[in-house]
Amino acid sequence: MRLKALALVGLLMLAPCAVAPAFAVQPDEILTDVKLEQRARKISAGLRCLVCQNQSIDDSDATLAKDLRVLVREHLQAGDSDEQIRSFLVARYGNFILLKPPFAWDTALLWLSPFVLLALGGAAIVSYNKGKRAEKPAAPLSADESEKLKNLLGDPAGGGHA
Repeated sequence: MRLKALALVGLLMLAPCAVAPAFAVQPDEILTDVKLEQRARKISAGLRCLVCQNQSIDDSDATLAKDLRVLVREHLQAGDSDEQIRSFLVARYGNFILLKPPFAWDTALLWLSPFVLLALGGAAIVSYNKGKRAEKPAAPLSADESEKLKNLLGDPAGGGHA
């Protein structure tokens, strides 16, 4: 029963991965230059929607995401490189705008927390298993203790009634 529950939880966690993203880019945003549009999509896919926070600006229907998509396309048309556009947005909004922020002092907790949680979980499992192994079976009753117990329980084989 426990294994089935864990399998169900695992499937539910993977379910969002099976759904294809719904691109929110509107037809009026799309650039006529196919190569620039591909670059815009690639950049937008790596930028976080500041409203939705778990979606890229390419996937978000939020007004701010649309504004950011348009801004990316304007910079591309002005001749900026992909890195210049990212740098501009990071300077304006911080590393939070990147879906995959770089490892830095202000993002260290974000990057290291999975490993810390994994270590804590492993330590909890080891500690739990140590406690299980430390349990020893109770020592058998002596003949005297066994006789007293029979008398207390009123066992007919012990010869007395309670």
